[in-house]
Amino acid sequence: MEMENKNQKRFVLVHGLCHGAWSWYKVKPILEAASHTVTAVNLVASGINTTRLEEIQTLEDYCKPLLDVLSSADEEKVVLVAHSMGGISAAFAADIFPHKISAIVFVTSFMPDTTNPPAYVFKNMMASISEQDWLDTVLGSYGRTDHPLQFALFGPKFLAKHLYQLSPVQDFELAKMLLRVNPSVTDNLAGTKSFTEEGYGSVTRIYIICGEDNVVRDDYQRWMINNFPVKEVMEIKDADHMPMFSKPQELCALLLEIADKYA
Repeated sequence: MEMENKNQKRFVLVHGLCHGAWSWYKVKPILEAASHTVTAVNLVASGINTTRLEEIQTLEDYCKPLLDVLSSADEEKVVLVAHSMGGISAAFAADIFPHKISAIVFVTSFMPDTTNPPAYVFKNMMASISEQDWLDTVLGSYGRTDHPLQFALFGPKFLAKHLYQLSPVQDFELAKMLLRVNPSVTDNLAGTKSFTEEGYGSVTRIYIICGEDNVVRDDYQRWMINNFPVKEVMEIKDADHMPMFSKPQELCALLLEIADKYA
């Protein structure tokens, strides 16, 4: 029994833009079946979090549920797993609570550095995407006219072509029912002060590349890794942007390997 407790790790899972804790429904039971504890977080205005989008004025507002989980955690360190836009939220949390995190796993995720503003890796990719590429996604702004904040809601055509093209149709249908409008992490939301070397920069980082991602493409994932090198790079070659749906067993196998090695 003592040995079992000693080997038990705690995972905290952070979803991507417009998604929620529900997106980890296949991953959570697999990790728990391996005797680990798992917390899937709903960021503000996501999943079953009832806060309205308009109440999110800063990255700290958006990340409050994640910060609450880490601040209430005991001395046990967590493996923080971040998907897509959730990588910026995970980096923000790690900058505040580096001592609570044994490793951050970026899963085909935006991975900030400690030189540029938090939103840099997102803005850099956005510059290469044309308006037509967004298909039926709704993009807009809210908040003050002198300090506009951006929001997004993925459309079904965009989901089918760019996010879920290799995922089961059931998960695509689930997403269409559960997606919510979320803030995009821009400079106006996150500020321009970079994350610190002694905070976020001190935490072990692992990156999982998804080779068939049609949003954060393979070459851009590798660019972020070259921009801010990580401890280890892993890869799921035939996963789309949603590996928790398209390749859940493969993703969990890597997460268990990471926990065994770094937590």
